[in-house]
Amino acid sequence: MALSGKTIIVTGGARGIGDGITRHLARLGAHIIIADQVLDPAGTEHLRAQGLKVTSYEVDVTDPAQVDRLMAFAADQPEVLHALINNAGIYSNLKPTPFEELTAEQFTQILAVNVTGVFNCCKAVLPWLRDCGAGRIVNIASAVAFKGNPLMAHYVASKGAVISLTRALAREVGSQGILVNCVAPGFTLTDVVKKNEALVAGVKHSSLQTRVIKKDMLASDVAGAVSFFCLPASGFVTGQTLVVDGGAYFH
Repeated sequence: MALSGKTIIVTGGARGIGDGITRHLARLGAHIIIADQVLDPAGTEHLRAQGLKVTSYEVDVTDPAQVDRLMAFAADQPEVLHALINNAGIYSNLKPTPFEELTAEQFTQILAVNVTGVFNCCKAVLPWLRDCGAGRIVNIASAVAFKGNPLMAHYVASKGAVISLTRALAREVGSQGILVNCVAPGFTLTDVVKKNEALVAGVKHSSLQTRVIKKDMLASDVAGAVSFFCLPASGFVTGQTLVVDGGAYFH
């Protein structure tokens, strides 16, 4: 129960990788604020029935006013606000698309959620973390930012921006005791991704072939890396990006 007495916000925490992160951090004793645009009340109740402390909060991370209210709500909890996990993003419903067929609207939409959403959440949480005298921000990027996967240029660009933002913000807030790091997962076979047959068909086989560890990657494989950046053991680590992809890309 290393995170007992601490509140952690997980954006996009109701499904996919976010759900795996939520479960893992809650099992370490944290009170998790599941911040998502589409909530699953039955899922939240199921976690509570297991003795895990979770609270759902509906939010659109592209709306700064909603994000401000989320952070104030989290800071008002009995447990100290300890960390923000920026996991919300567009991926599971994407279709592999040649660059010249991408529209400006598609490009702008993915940046609004995957990049501006992260910016909004980081900006809104900083005053609260600063007041605590410490705190952690963990941004979820993707290994594609290093590999430059084809047919996903808008997604690749958005995750590259998240990595760069992580580095810049770590420089700015390190002196305030706030650590900012990034986890970059490989192709993760979550329940929501499985529903996208075109994405699975285009990515799963090639991902498995390039991995040192020849198995499907699950949300639980990402969660351990995220928890490391929330624990005291990572107290001298900031500005870093940890690639978690079974050894497909060495970073």
